[in-house]
Amino acid sequence: MAATTTARPQVSAGPVRPPRRKPTWQIVQRALQYGLLVLLALFCIVPFAWVVFTAVDANGGPTVRVPAFTLDNFVRFFTDGDTPRLFLNSFIVSFAATALNLACGVFGAYALSRYRFRGRTAFMYAILLIRVIPPPATIVALYLLMVKMQLDDSYLGLILVEAAAALPITLWLLKGTIDGVPYELEEAAWLDGTTRFGAIRRIILPLVGPGLGAAAMLTFMAVWGDFLTPLVLLQSPDLYPLSIGLFRSFTAFNQVDWGVLAASALVYMAPPAVLYIFLRRHLMRSSLGGAIKG
Repeated sequence: MAATTTARPQVSAGPVRPPRRKPTWQIVQRALQYGLLVLLALFCIVPFAWVVFTAVDANGGPTVRVPAFTLDNFVRFFTDGDTPRLFLNSFIVSFAATALNLACGVFGAYALSRYRFRGRTAFMYAILLIRVIPPPATIVALYLLMVKMQLDDSYLGLILVEAAAALPITLWLLKGTIDGVPYELEEAAWLDGTTRFGAIRRIILPLVGPGLGAAAMLTFMAVWGDFLTPLVLLQSPDLYPLSIGLFRSFTAFNQVDWGVLAASALVYMAPPAVLYIFLRRHLMRSSLGGAIKG
């Protein structure tokens, strides 16, 4: 029996079209976009490059150049009689203001989250409105208030002002975090005989770890980098933070030690950077998953 085969019709391939070239205006637009990105990157990188290179340069100057490597600038920063004290002042004020801010923020945010009272929403927006007002608009009133309370030119007055200035953001941040904690967890703790403060310590605080970490990081960075408030409230050089010390070293006698100034700026940037790196790893470690699962 002979096998039958069917002939397949041959499809003739059409002419191959050359790939389309992009219009000239698209090439120019893409080149302008990349050029703008490069300029923005240089605008952000060059100041940090100057700080790093000048801090380790034996002959540091106001321009970016290849440094003659030395660590003498850092040695002079830590051995000078003024700069270590300025650094310590900044750390004391920032740490104390952050701790006070978190203590007030936790209880204030808990009250705003768990209690319902008339005008609560308006009160929340009024708190946020305080943050919208520019600090220079209220700095004179704060100074007069501190003078009346005899808290000017002191650690305590500066710490109170710094903690209060960052409190609105802390309240809003922690209030939203506490809203996410189920109310049933607190009720279960109350049934076991725990007081309300005990429930806050054992239930709320462990579960709002990410909010506390974010609030601590934002408050510390705001206080650490503040320049206007200590400049107005403090008169004694022994109480100045490092932010004012950098300004004074830059404007003193028109003679700037660029190496020590850059080393001071690098040390000044270190604590917020370390705090961010540390808290970033722990912000999402606390979770409601384990409590709800149990």
